[in-house]
Amino acid sequence: MNQKIKAIIVEDEKLARDLLKNYLNDHSCVELVEECADGFSGIKAIQQYKPDLVFLDIQMPKLTGFEMLELLDYTPGIIFTTAYDQYAIKAFEHNAVDYLLKPFSRERFASAIEKAIEKIGNKDDESEKIKKLSEDTIEDYLRRVVVKSHQKISVFPVENIRYIESQDDYVMIYTTESKHLKQKTMKFFESHLDPGQFVRIHRTYIVNVEQIIQLEPYEKDSYVCVIKDGSKLKVSQSGLKILKQRLHF
Repeated sequence: MNQKIKAIIVEDEKLARDLLKNYLNDHSCVELVEECADGFSGIKAIQQYKPDLVFLDIQMPKLTGFEMLELLDYTPGIIFTTAYDQYAIKAFEHNAVDYLLKPFSRERFASAIEKAIEKIGNKDDESEKIKKLSEDTIEDYLRRVVVKSHQKISVFPVENIRYIESQDDYVMIYTTESKHLKQKTMKFFESHLDPGQFVRIHRTYIVNVEQIIQLEPYEKDSYVCVIKDGSKLKVSQSGLKILKQRLHF
């Protein structure tokens, strides 16, 4: 490549950032335009500089690397740098540029840079693959949800969710505090929320069973689910069957 690769480091540990910068000194084809100590500043820097490549830690406080990817409008190439190897297989499956398991050598880093040069030189739109990566690397049920609205990022535990409502390619998440529009599908949440806590009661609704007050008859052979904020949500026949199992009635 004739043009330099613009890169950003997003890593909460200073020693790890310093090591990456030291290794980058061997690669004049890469220009480091910013380094960030957390996911929030990482999102801001990526949106501002639109880099070709990001060195991204996964386990960071406040906002993980995968949560950060989920919120990006612009998606660069990603080289993960982390001590947690359980994510490696899925990272490669969904076309992360590379995956550096800490501690990694100068030679291993150089190999990752070579892959980045090749991938960026033949760049297709990787945004959907990276979005898919942020979904499929969830090893357990969701514990919290991140939502971006304009420039504000909200992070809340799933226990705060009252119910989720389908809105085409989006969902509206109603919490104990407010509501949030998120570009995810009902199928995603149905698959990634603990089924012991959340039930798909209708094609339009997923409800937190802890929020249910009662079921009320509604028209012939149908019911609505009444939750703590007073909302009444339609229940399908299949949803009713699941609720009866969960609520033991």
